[in-house]
Amino acid sequence: MIRPCLAALMLLLSACAPLAPLPPAPSAELPAAWQAPVPGEAVLAHEGRLASLTDWWRQHDDPLLVELIGSAQAVHASVAAARTQLAQANAERVAAGAARRPVIEAVGTAQRRSPFPPLPGGTIYQGAAQTSWEIDLFGANRLAQEAAQLRMAGAEAGWHEARVSVAAEVANQYYQLRACRHRADVAAADAASRAETARLTGLAADAGFQSPANAALARASAAEGNALLQQQRAQCDVDVKILVMLSGMDESALRARLMQPPLPPLQIPAALELATLPAATLAQRPDVFSAARQVAAASREVGSVDAQRYPRLALTGNIGLARFESGSQALNLNYWSIGPLQLTVPVYDAGRRRANLDAARARYEEAASRYRDVVRRAVREVEEALVQLDSTARRSSDAQAAIEGFSTFFNATRERYQAGMASLLELEEARRNRFAAESALVNLQRERIAAWIALYRAAGGGWSAPAAPDSTNSLTQRN
Repeated sequence: MIRPCLAALMLLLSACAPLAPLPPAPSAELPAAWQAPVPGEAVLAHEGRLASLTDWWRQHDDPLLVELIGSAQAVHASVAAARTQLAQANAERVAAGAARRPVIEAVGTAQRRSPFPPLPGGTIYQGAAQTSWEIDLFGANRLAQEAAQLRMAGAEAGWHEARVSVAAEVANQYYQLRACRHRADVAAADAASRAETARLTGLAADAGFQSPANAALARASAAEGNALLQQQRAQCDVDVKILVMLSGMDESALRARLMQPPLPPLQIPAALELATLPAATLAQRPDVFSAARQVAAASREVGSVDAQRYPRLALTGNIGLARFESGSQALNLNYWSIGPLQLTVPVYDAGRRRANLDAARARYEEAASRYRDVVRRAVREVEEALVQLDSTARRSSDAQAAIEGFSTFFNATRERYQAGMASLLELEEARRNRFAAESALVNLQRERIAAWIALYRAAGGGWSAPAAPDSTNSLTQRN
């Protein structure tokens, strides 16, 4: 009896149409080389590890920056959200893997029954272990498990992307504060110079060597310089509060830390200089890596949904103990069974399975489109950062030369003014030019660091994709 059933089963399965191949992987569209000049500074890989990320920022030789980034990592909402998404993806991966294994359940029952001839009345106690297992004939559960593994890899990359983004945001704000304090120092020196000019001009006016109009102009210039200084200091206070918000540090403690060491120069640490930035680095960006895994997962979900349109085979079994008590008599029984071996063949479902397959294919197309968009955006971000770095490098020598020239001219004009050979208007014009040049240099240094941080972020923080098995690391097709 069993052999004819097995023969019919094999015949039915062999008559099933072959599964459709998985959708192909979309083209990566990665550039062979950058169109923008590649400067000497690039990023170092830290392989997606939190400790390595911290070590990378430690090369700035600024302990406060590392502390701020670490504090922000612990309190930032985007990092917490990415961590929960990773935990959810891991749970889904475990659940998908469990669907491919047998399920074992323990069952215990107690039943009181009335007399039923020829059986007497009594109490029945039963305890059994029941098992069930769906034989994955067409790979539906296997493909679902692979999809879950790919989504977990994408979620892990998303967690790293969130940490890199927070680190870049904090570093940008920290360097913004440092640039603000440098501009405040420039403004303070300028305000002191204007105040001294106003004092000397006032004394000269009292002695009759300067006109009252020149004294009024000098006082107005000093007041303007002091107003600019107060405005700059207020901006620095705002930058501190933004940094407090990002890092979660106590404001008084942060202000105390900011006042301890002298301000380091605004420049890129020499330890971070590399010769090249390979275009292949783009493929290791967390968002590109995650988008590629989402495409691969969607591809496998298409195969899993497609496999559900075909027959399903399940095997059940149990083993247990039973005890029957009736009056003073008791009877113990042991029993077991294997089967039934159940074959379920879809016949009619009003198009539900076909609709599910169409929806899975649409989700795949959406993921592929999003992947191509992420790659294009990544190329643009890297190219923009390279252009900005090249531009700031080309302007640095000119900005330094401008400071030297305007400073020399101001000093000469001041000496001529003190000797009565130059007007106060000439002196103030020379002062404004020097102040503008000094502020421009600070702004250029800040712009260069911001472009460098943008390159760090655009290259994925130097992150390297983790090694993965072929079954989950590439988009393959089924024969």
